[in-house]
Amino acid sequence: MELNNLTAISPVDGRYRRQVAFLDNYFSEFALIKYRVITEIEYFLFLSDKRFFKLTAKAKQQLREVAENFSLENAQQIKEIESVTNHDVKAVEYFLKEQLEKVGAAEATEWIHFGLTSQDINNTSIPLSWKHCMEQEYLPAIINLRQSLQQLATDWKEIPMLARTHGQPASPTRLGKEFMVFVERLTNQVELFSYIPYAAKFGGATGNFNAHHIAFPKKDWIALGNEFVEEILGLQRMQFTTQIEHYDNLAAHLDAIKRINNILIDLCRDIWTYISMDYFKQKVKKGEVGSSAMPHKVNPIDFENAEGNLGMANALLEHLSAKLPISRLQRDLTDSTVLRNLGTPVAHTIIALTSLTKGLGKLVLNEAKLKADLENNWAVVAEAIQTVLRRENFPKPYEALKELTRGKSAITKADIHAFIGTLKVSADVKKELKAITPHNYTGVVAAY
Repeated sequence: MELNNLTAISPVDGRYRRQVAFLDNYFSEFALIKYRVITEIEYFLFLSDKRFFKLTAKAKQQLREVAENFSLENAQQIKEIESVTNHDVKAVEYFLKEQLEKVGAAEATEWIHFGLTSQDINNTSIPLSWKHCMEQEYLPAIINLRQSLQQLATDWKEIPMLARTHGQPASPTRLGKEFMVFVERLTNQVELFSYIPYAAKFGGATGNFNAHHIAFPKKDWIALGNEFVEEILGLQRMQFTTQIEHYDNLAAHLDAIKRINNILIDLCRDIWTYISMDYFKQKVKKGEVGSSAMPHKVNPIDFENAEGNLGMANALLEHLSAKLPISRLQRDLTDSTVLRNLGTPVAHTIIALTSLTKGLGKLVLNEAKLKADLENNWAVVAEAIQTVLRRENFPKPYEALKELTRGKSAITKADIHAFIGTLKVSADVKKELKAITPHNYTGVVAAY
């Protein structure tokens, strides 16, 4: 069968294709070839600027246009060369040599890929595409989601809610603050993510500039390599490598995404539970159905979809981060095939973020249910009462409240007030205690 959205094996390229098609720009075979071409051209022009050879301004401009206008047809040309060479990076080299001949710079062809091994190109191209995706797609998506959560936290800042610890009624909280928990967690993890450099390897066959140094022993190749990678490409060159970059920083990025995904799984499950408790209704879209058999249902499918995709992403991120930093001696090839899957967990994560954002936009607060739950759980003010009694040096207040409330099927306002009436404390303290309700016993939180 011809490959299309219906015949694709992976749902990333099938069912969910529309949501993640833009990731082609970073993780497709076309993107990998394009970034290799960009890196090779930038290195070639860098050598020219450093006066290793002469190149006319016109030829430089025409070569830059090859990178800027790189097309699917160009990529196909490189794949056809690869079918002969059986080497993907060498095919890029030959393609660029052909381009030099076309722009009248045939005498400079041997400066393409000068002194390099394939991994000098792969381990700059891949982190460059990764950096662009993280900065232009992934991080903005996470930050936008965080802003959505912060807006909901602001909207629901004053809404009291029964907390549940171990699934049991606990000291009341405020709904907005519970959303701020996730805002803070995401903020912290994005900040940690931003500290991790985008690392690259660039140093010849085994990382020592052997070929470069033997050809030009008086050149400071370490300084030149640093300048090219850091000033031209905007990456951080690792100083001591084998044939490949050691991937420790990439693994740190992957682990950071995994941690963020775990936070979002936690969020999905909490909201799913709140929906099941009827704290939230969901906006209904005309024409949609919630169940094939039960017409009344509005299922929390956006949060379920997000949770599932986040789990898929994390399974792949776990393997990538565990495997990539491990390579036998100066290099084995296991990183190559694994790296080709780098876009898949990003795609599942983006699908999840889309679903989660959609789900948040459908939430409708059912404030009456939150109030009813608080009213039905007067036992939660026991903590407040016993703490005030401790302040008043009342004997064994915890034990007194435990006897009143623990294991009882229902404690009402009347029960609490009757208990307060029996206490041997001042009238002012009794008044203070009777003013405490499940609705106002919500503590204080930092400003937001």
